[in-house]
Amino acid sequence: METQQSWRMRFSFRNATLFVCFLNVVAALFLLQGFFTSSSASSRSARSNSAMLRYIKECEEIRLSMQPLELIKRVKEIQQEAYTEPEIVQPKQTAALDLSKRLNNFRSVSDNAASMKALEQWRKRKMERARQRELGRNGTAAFQA
Repeated sequence: METQQSWRMRFSFRNATLFVCFLNVVAALFLLQGFFTSSSASSRSARSNSAMLRYIKECEEIRLSMQPLELIKRVKEIQQEAYTEPEIVQPKQTAALDLSKRLNNFRSVSDNAASMKALEQWRKRKMERARQRELGRNGTAAFQA
């Protein structure tokens, strides 16, 4: 019986409460440790992000410094020269086109009278043929009736 009572004393409500409180304190310590390690990890990641950004900026600066700026300027100058040359040639072309148009207009004016005469003769022939067809139809219609 003595063993049962000593057993009861060990597991009293007071002892059980102390045991649960002890477990709560241990759990709280684990949670705090996790919280502090995560914040230090985030500060480490922030440091690594700033280092990565600095590395990227340095790479960009190196890439920009390696560009052949003189060559790019010269290419742009050559392109501008190439675009200005057709402007010089273009007035010659427009003058040639203007001259050819004027020649064509002169020819059309001189040929205009001849073409008008030919057109008038064609109209007369066409009207004459139409009259002959009408007479032929009327003549055949008279024989059939």
